Amino acid sequence: MAAEDQSASVEIENEQPASTHAGLAGNTSSPATKAKKSSSKKPTPVKAALSPAAKASEKLAKLGLRKDMDFVLHLPMRYEDETEIVSMRDAAMRGGSTAQVEGLVTECDIQYRPRRQLVVTIADDTGQVVMRFLNFYGNQTKQMAVGVRVRARGELRHGFFGAEMVHPHYKIVNEGAPLATALTPVYPSGEGVPQALLRKAIANAMTRVNWRDTLSDARLAALNLQGFETSIRTLHNPPPDVDQYSLMEREHPAWERMKFDELLAQQLSLKRAQITRRSKGANALPVIGELSNAFLLNLPFSLTGAQEKVLAEIRIDLRQEFPMQRLLQGDVGSGKTIVAALAAAQAIDNGFQAALMAPTEILAEQHFRKIAAWLEPLGVKTAWLTGSLKKKEKEAANALISSGEAQLVIGTHALIQDTVQFKKLGLVIVDEQHRFGVSQRLNLANKTEAGKVPHQLMMSATPIPRTLAMTYYADLEVSVIDELPPGRTPIVTRVIDQNRRDEVIARVQAAGQEGKQVYWVCPLIEESETLQLQTATDTHAMLVAALPELNVGLVHGRLKPAEKQTVMGAFIRNESQVLVATTVIEVGVDVPNASLMVIEHAERFGLSQLHQLRGRVGRGAAASVCLLMYQGPLGGTAKQRLATMRESSDGFEIARKDLELRGPGEFLGARQSGEAMLRFANLETDQWLVEKARNLADDLLKNDPITVAAHLERWLGYKEEFLRV
Repeated sequence: MAAEDQSASVEIENEQPASTHAGLAGNTSSPATKAKKSSSKKPTPVKAALSPAAKASEKLAKLGLRKDMDFVLHLPMRYEDETEIVSMRDAAMRGGSTAQVEGLVTECDIQYRPRRQLVVTIADDTGQVVMRFLNFYGNQTKQMAVGVRVRARGELRHGFFGAEMVHPHYKIVNEGAPLATALTPVYPSGEGVPQALLRKAIANAMTRVNWRDTLSDARLAALNLQGFETSIRTLHNPPPDVDQYSLMEREHPAWERMKFDELLAQQLSLKRAQITRRSKGANALPVIGELSNAFLLNLPFSLTGAQEKVLAEIRIDLRQEFPMQRLLQGDVGSGKTIVAALAAAQAIDNGFQAALMAPTEILAEQHFRKIAAWLEPLGVKTAWLTGSLKKKEKEAANALISSGEAQLVIGTHALIQDTVQFKKLGLVIVDEQHRFGVSQRLNLANKTEAGKVPHQLMMSATPIPRTLAMTYYADLEVSVIDELPPGRTPIVTRVIDQNRRDEVIARVQAAGQEGKQVYWVCPLIEESETLQLQTATDTHAMLVAALPELNVGLVHGRLKPAEKQTVMGAFIRNESQVLVATTVIEVGVDVPNASLMVIEHAERFGLSQLHQLRGRVGRGAAASVCLLMYQGPLGGTAKQRLATMRESSDGFEIARKDLELRGPGEFLGARQSGEAMLRFANLETDQWLVEKARNLADDLLKNDPITVAAHLERWLGYKEEFLRV
């Protein structure tokens, strides 16, 4: 009937927002309070009043609901069972669970202790339940007057006056009013968007939307999936005989279809973005010349088999006339930097510049010191560019870059500033790529000659589980260094209660006196009233007092870059034996003599971060130890994290567990530019769908561009743009 790009019109009635849901939309003050506040404000310019429908449309747009299909695909996050009434006596016996009760109002009062609240008591033949509203409208006292029949649903808990519900969903009903015959959907919402409005808007959109299935009957049969319209209608309006468990657990065939469609849209979009990038021209870098050969010959060690494998993959990519888009991942200490330096050498051999961008100055400086030490003796001119440089230093670096005299440029976000212009940029290397947004990486990639795109190598020391890489990095080629260089000593990890701090300090003292060095990592810089954690500054003062014979340094994110460099330089030269630090030392710091790490409040860190921190030790010949100090009692997730760290040193296993505990959104950082790529599929439980979606995406892109366009329009629409960079 209607095209899928049709904007949805919202129809709403003039109704009291509290008629079905009390305290909706997070109101934190009464109308009277709001009026009082507004009277004290300065006059503001008068704006044209919006109609109720326009206001509703504006609020819905903030949820990303603009077109009919947006509403249709705004699927329930859960369901409520309003199909039965429970007696108040039985409900009270179910304390802590959700129930629906019905009764007559026996009391309705506004109380002021401990704060202003509306307290309504309803009763049936078996008992009574108190409904408590901390946020409410004045007309609710009239609405729920004594003698009115109310049907309420919420979580029962035992309060001071017996069974009570706080902010239950309720409605005024007549005796014998019919019950719902199926589960009631509850949708993701926002401020000022009640469920009633969402349900009505979705129902309206479903009368207008184009229901044509983007997948043919033959494909659906081959994939054992049900139709699009059938699935959508089941999810929005579950039939009475639906399998409630499978629906609520998202295992119902209707959910499987939605998950598959979502995964297919993601695969199509990322793979199409890859095809688009490959259609752009890049400068081929075929020569493995004198610099590359001399570099390898001068290395004091041999590459591992894994390093040689990924280097061969990168060299093949760099020979092509379309831009390389490769993710190089490997565990902590696996030797990614040497591979990146060899890729840069290949670009320089072909007469082009290479740029390496890191997220922090400490990491950027680490790369600069190491790579410059390898390449400058071979005649390579390097440049260093960060935001902390003085104006003259920046101007000098920019001159070297724009003239092409600087063959290798290493720095931070400063590299993407408008004032930085490369003469002949052939390769971009981005370290810890998940810390940069898509637009930041794109800005650096655009700093080349018109019509050409530089090759890109993105590095990550956070190993990415296979299913996650297949899903979120379908547009990239992935190389994995799955082997550590010989000579790396295993790290023993111990979990220890902070009450044994004195024992830990004694161990630090012994290590320092033996000529070894120690990291002591804290999660905060200053005192926090909410978290009450030991801070880096306090810990530094404590260790200085406890270890007078040792030099104790302190580094954190609020130090000026020059101060950080001074502190880190002293630690690298073994002029200080203990370094108290925040997570600024998480990546890139390489001090082979450091063999003991203490992580304060380890229960507050994520798994990947703990693994990264632990990787700062074990880089020399000495046996290394990581002590994870925690403050009890520990929650279930914290226990799992610490147990995983104690039992495993395999970065890929740790990453898999981290994904399981945190989910892909937090795990991946800034790649998505703020847009959630998956709303329905779960990569832990739906791996079998990923393979199917991936295979169909390849087939459709080769053979059916019309279906590709229709499916992407339905599922992504305007949201596909951020995946194309």
